[in-house]
Amino acid sequence: MRPSPRVMVAPGRPEYALDAVVQGGGTLTTDGPLDGLVWTTFDPQALLETVAAHPELRWAQLPMAGIDRVLDAGVFERPHPSGLVWTSAKGSYARPVAEHALCLALAGLRKLPERARARSWGERAGTTLFDAPVTVLGGGGITQELLALLAPFNVQATVVRRTASPVAGAVRTVTTAELHSTLPGALVVFVALALTPETVHIISDEELGLMGSNSWLVNVARGRHVNTDALVKALSESRLGGAALDVTDPEPLPDGHRLWSLPNCLVTPHTADSEEMIQALLAVRIRENVERLASGLPLVGVVDTAAGY
Repeated sequence: MRPSPRVMVAPGRPEYALDAVVQGGGTLTTDGPLDGLVWTTFDPQALLETVAAHPELRWAQLPMAGIDRVLDAGVFERPHPSGLVWTSAKGSYARPVAEHALCLALAGLRKLPERARARSWGERAGTTLFDAPVTVLGGGGITQELLALLAPFNVQATVVRRTASPVAGAVRTVTTAELHSTLPGALVVFVALALTPETVHIISDEELGLMGSNSWLVNVARGRHVNTDALVKALSESRLGGAALDVTDPEPLPDGHRLWSLPNCLVTPHTADSEEMIQALLAVRIRENVERLASGLPLVGVVDTAAGY
């Protein structure tokens, strides 16, 4: 029988994380030799120091799904003597984020940003999502959950990802090299992929120009996926139906920014997954990985440090 893995929760020690470690069969500790580390906040310097202080550490769990800030901070650059395995929360928050993406798309197509600001009856207008062509950038957990939510609408979904491996619920899957071919005619373009150097400004002037004047851009991934200046220009000139954004560049979006006043733009303050949602879902990931560490099984949400997610 394998010994119970010794796991430290740091730098904060929230109850949901402590409970998840115990429920997974781990032994909580604050010092001594460690098998696992559950990190609970974004503090790259403290994380580097903690990992360096424990050369025996076998596993470290990050609290976020997108690891771009950790990658940019150089956390993965130092080799670790034990061959440390990093896991993130990728896939954990997919359901609420997909739910928010669908909500944003429907709000845009049904003119809710305009109606929320209206003070008179106005014109009857709106577009249905049923049977529409849509494009989804990314092939991970958010996309899989989003396609399941879109299934009742009978959309014709094209997924754009690093490889052309099929994704359930999509009528076709293409690589990012074919992105431009998927934009003309798409009623909604969803951005739901990891932020890497290759995907910064994956949506810019040319891509926005390929989308139609009735097409909506929905971004629930990272703000830097979209060139903000190009988006403001396209929206201002009505070359795009609209944009619904849960993430922006810069973020938080400053008061007085042009995006706030554009009638065809809807911005939510990075609330696709609230703190309450995150805690419950992250606890499931922590518990499962402690169980797997104890049993010698492959961990869930392993980070590909070379790919950046």
